[in-house]
This record gives sequence, structure tokens and C-alpha cells, in this order.
Amino acid sequence: MAKRVVPVSFPAPLVSSPEDFGAAVRSARTSSGMTLEETALALGVAKQTLQRLEKGTASVGLSLALRIARAVGIAVFVMPAAEREYFERLAEKARALPGRGDEEYRRR
Repeated sequence: MAKRVVPVSFPAPLVSSPEDFGAAVRSARTSSGMTLEETALALGVAKQTLQRLEKGTASVGLSLALRIARAVGIAVFVMPAAEREYFERLAEKARALPGRGDEEYRRR
């Protein structure tokens, strides 16, 4: 019997810690219905590595982190730190729009 994957809601879009990044990876993975084992196998990484990354406790290289993000469908972008507040407000407004909440993010 296949494992049932329970989707986890997507965190705030701006990442400021390993835990934030891991939460985004977990949300994207679970929203797609993939288990840790399936995702790790598809990426060619150990299940424990992916599990620790999702918890924010793994110390992986940037190359691997970006490869995992791409594989689970997360877009990563950078901005000047001085503009962070502007983008945070913009992201909050976008999420508040009808049809743009967590449900919309899960369907993408």
C-alpha cells in the first residue's frame, strides 16, 4: 500500500533561515504528493539528507539546495536587502488576493 502524503501549507515566500527554506521544500514536495523516499531517489540523495534539509538542520552545499528547489518546483530569487520590506509587503498583498492563498499555491 502506497504511503499517503499530507500536503503542508506553503510558508512565507521570503526565506531568512534554513528552517524557512526547508519548510518551502517540504511544502512543495508534499503538495506534489511525493514521499521523502520518492523525492530523494529521484534526486539521487539520501533520504536522511532531504529530511534534514526540510527540517533546516542539514548543512548542504548551495548547488544541492538549488537543485532540490528546482526539482520540487520552487523558484529562488535574490534581491537587495534594502528592498526586502517592499517585497514582503508585496507578497502579503498578493497572498491576500482572492484565489491567491495557500490553496492557489498548492495547485501550481
